[in-house]
Amino acid sequence: MKVPSTRWLLIVSALVETAAGVALLLSPALVAGVLLGTPLDAPAALIVSRVAGAALLSLGSACWLARDDGPTRARRGLVASMLLYNCAAFAVLAHAGAGVGLVGVLLWPTVALHAAFAVWCVACLRSRGD
Repeated sequence: MKVPSTRWLLIVSALVETAAGVALLLSPALVAGVLLGTPLDAPAALIVSRVAGAALLSLGSACWLARDDGPTRARRGLVASMLLYNCAAFAVLAHAGAGVGLVGVLLWPTVALHAAFAVWCVACLRSRGD
């Protein structure tokens, strides 16, 4: 089976992470509600969520800017970073649902999305070409 290209991984990641980043910047309480089923009440939680949104926006822009690069070490490093991020996001969100019991309507679909992105990253890192 042919693995979808790294270019497509970066394009899809750019779109998804940019949208998530903008959502966290504009309305962190809404994102927390649909992901975790609980609002963010503390001002510190809102600020940390917005910083996370800025980080996702940065990640999305890095993916977008690298989408047309050839198979360089820098692009490979970006995919490896995406793998780390997706594994961490998967673990944190799965723990929130299974361990802590915070479950919003989009929690498990988001966990599955991060798992799928992680698998895609591994496949791109294992492939020699693009």
